[in-house]
Amino acid sequence: MSYVVEMWQQPSLAVLGSKDRFPVRRIFCVGRNYVEHQKEMGGDGREQPFFFCKAAHDLVPVNAGESGRIHYPPMTANYHWETEMVALIGNGGRNIPAASANDHVWGYAVGLDMTRRDLQQQGKDKGRPWSFGKDFDQAAPCGPVTPASKIGHPSKGKLWLKVNGEFRQLSDIDQMIWSVPEQIAFLTQYYTLEAGDVIYTGTPAGVGAAKAGDELVAGIDDLGELRLRVLAPG
Repeated sequence: MSYVVEMWQQPSLAVLGSKDRFPVRRIFCVGRNYVEHQKEMGGDGREQPFFFCKAAHDLVPVNAGESGRIHYPPMTANYHWETEMVALIGNGGRNIPAASANDHVWGYAVGLDMTRRDLQQQGKDKGRPWSFGKDFDQAAPCGPVTPASKIGHPSKGKLWLKVNGEFRQLSDIDQMIWSVPEQIAFLTQYYTLEAGDVIYTGTPAGVGAAKAGDELVAGIDDLGELRLRVLAPG
């Protein structure tokens, strides 16, 4: 098959212990999925989950042992980090019960949901979509994938972020309001998940503004680290 414009490279992530890669189709992100983050964003309690999307183009793959680079994005003065566990779908479906949802998860990774917070807030204030705040170039850095066949399906483990060597986020994935299986069950009422879809599963409290020159190091027990340097606008 030929194309009328040059075909782009398929976005993908490294897989630990393999030369093969995990292809990324779509990126779903759940909002306000830790109580303390809900509070710092003005919410309270276990509200119904809600999702937004990022394009696969936003993905910034970072291999194990390497340091990724992201540029401070344009049109923002309030560029935030959000550390998240990422669940990667190996086989899809619709109306998947929570009890069997883990059977659809191929693996897990450490990700950062980078956010132009001021543009997100402008969208909220005017009742407009969040796209400019959440879906932009280099908005979805992600580390290598750890197969579930090696570690199972983690439901607890420390999640943390250091900025220039200082802890800024420190929590545990057992503090999620909606577990990964519950997220999949809810999401598949509205979408048919496909192999290659990924879910950013929410961030705890401690989000804050990054600046050019910052080093971000995020980690989750059993999933390794994601290391990034924020560069000047490019």
